[in-house]
Amino acid sequence: MKNYKSGSLWVRLAQILFFGVVTAWIMIGSHQGDTGEADNLKNRIEMAYTSAEAAEDDTDSVADYDADNDAENDAEGDIEIAFTFDDGPHPVWTQKLLDGLKKRGIRATFFVIGKSAEEHPELIKQMLEDGNQVGNHTYSHIQLTACSRNSALEEIQRTQDIIYRAAGFCPEYIRPPFGSWNDTLQEETSLETVLWDVDPYDWKVQDTDAIVRSILKQTKDGSIILLHDVYETSVDAALKVADIFLERGYRFCTVEEIMIE
Repeated sequence: MKNYKSGSLWVRLAQILFFGVVTAWIMIGSHQGDTGEADNLKNRIEMAYTSAEAAEDDTDSVADYDADNDAENDAEGDIEIAFTFDDGPHPVWTQKLLDGLKKRGIRATFFVIGKSAEEHPELIKQMLEDGNQVGNHTYSHIQLTACSRNSALEEIQRTQDIIYRAAGFCPEYIRPPFGSWNDTLQEETSLETVLWDVDPYDWKVQDTDAIVRSILKQTKDGSIILLHDVYETSVDAALKVADIFLERGYRFCTVEEIMIE
């Protein structure tokens, strides 16, 4: 049996009440002769109601996950994993994350947006000074395979230049937005692409506990975990996961270390 949060219960009750009122109104309308429009509206309401229920069920299935079934909960030996954070830097949440990682002695990899890096160069510098790795995530989070070759290369090179000006360092790795990449782009740049194998959809869920459970369920030796340091819930989840994995003896690496090994 699912343990619904109080907030979910109120949402469910509101849905039922709304559906009941609209249905009654539709029935009155149908008795007055406008049955075609009434049936059409009723079908649309039912579809919206079903979609809302499905979305809620999906969230609950993550929240109710049993931590005893973690992918590596009972694993022995050295487990190495990599935290990666996209779309930053954010002036508040990236700073909080950097402080939390440093406190725990953890290094991560940040795939930064050029526009944000341009606005907060001090955070790029701090990332590198703390021993983290910095990668390219384009200037404006554009889908590189959906634009012209010149536009794609400009997005990449502009970000390279911004990072260099901020910290005197040029990234060797790129995470293309949406994981969208092709052979043509690879031939045009010397950057190595980095994707991921653990995705808790933190940008969509924005629920700290749900994100934590999803990461615990998916992570195994050598995993590259995808998160976004522009959401408070993602940063809080990352630090919670860090404490759990550190207690288990896991070792946090940069992407470069994971890929080389």
